Amino acid sequence: MLDHDACILLNLIPGIGPSRASALIQACGSPSAVFEHDRGELAAVRGISPDLAGKIVEIARSPALDEELDRIALGGVRVFTRVDEDYPQAFRDLEDAPICLYVCGTLPENLESRSIAIVGSRRATVYGMRMARHFAEAAAYSGWTVVSGLALGIDAAAHKGTMNASGKTVAVLGGGLMKIQPQEHVPLAREIIAKGGAVVTEFPMTFPPSRHSFPMRNRIISALSLGTLVIEAGSHSGALITAAAALEQGKAVFAVPGNADSEQSAGCNNLIRSGEAQLVSNFEEVLEAMDFLPGLGDSSLPLLREESAREYSFHEEVDAALPESDRKILDFLKSGEAGFDAISAGTGIAAGELSRKLVALEISHKLKRTPNGYVRLRG
Repeated sequence: MLDHDACILLNLIPGIGPSRASALIQACGSPSAVFEHDRGELAAVRGISPDLAGKIVEIARSPALDEELDRIALGGVRVFTRVDEDYPQAFRDLEDAPICLYVCGTLPENLESRSIAIVGSRRATVYGMRMARHFAEAAAYSGWTVVSGLALGIDAAAHKGTMNASGKTVAVLGGGLMKIQPQEHVPLAREIIAKGGAVVTEFPMTFPPSRHSFPMRNRIISALSLGTLVIEAGSHSGALITAAAALEQGKAVFAVPGNADSEQSAGCNNLIRSGEAQLVSNFEEVLEAMDFLPGLGDSSLPLLREESAREYSFHEEVDAALPESDRKILDFLKSGEAGFDAISAGTGIAAGELSRKLVALEISHKLKRTPNGYVRLRG
């Protein structure tokens, strides 16, 4: 048996997680050697009970591996295991590194160099959904990959916002690729793959998600990202587990503040108050905190920023080169601050297009988001 296949087989055994797999491989010498030992020898390994040792011996004699390999092949899935050279580098320093990573789709090339996790509540408010889309679109326009968990609420908004801006996104599941939850997000998963992203999991193909597996996937979300951004989270939100995992991994954590009396933002506000997360109101602040300059992935977006400057001025000749819809927005804001609805009504630009335009203009320092809307920047 190849070590690669042995890792897949180990991953199929209930009760064998990353820690016990590590103990078995260390004691036996290699993943494949684990299945060459008898029950008594395996039971002598730290953390392996006689019952669990019996399951290891039994599964080696069963068709379980062949059945899983068939499912992998039929699904067009690629599996990276700990023994593979192309196993994600981000996992190699984790104490609880996954035994396997199942990948359907394409892992973006910049995943380990320019990626941000965007997470938050399933029961998101209108504000939370808008902020998730805003940050995701800005990240995509800046050439970053967005990682999230395919859940309802903030996760879905982050994935969709990224794709709206023609970016790449990676969804990390809390179950197997054949057991996507919620089921209504199966079309979203397919869209992510079709648009050059990936859906990934550490769990076998038919593994059903559970209350235990969803928190486990959160460490994968944070590990695949340079930093984690919590958009909106209550005091008991699972997104806080992702933030905690990021901190344990030495990653940056950011949070979007919410109303002081909003339970939906209590988790974010607490992260900021404790100093565990940095308060951010736009994606550029994330980039600045991580010492990245905005590298816009869309060449059609005007970049006016001087790398050595923090002040920006507007020149009419530059404005004249902008698309007409961009000029409409900037002209409308000449009279002062305006909210999203007012800008849409005043310019006649539909909400979906306006959202993308505002993100692009904010990144290129033409305007700035405020608590009440947007203002045009001037030198």
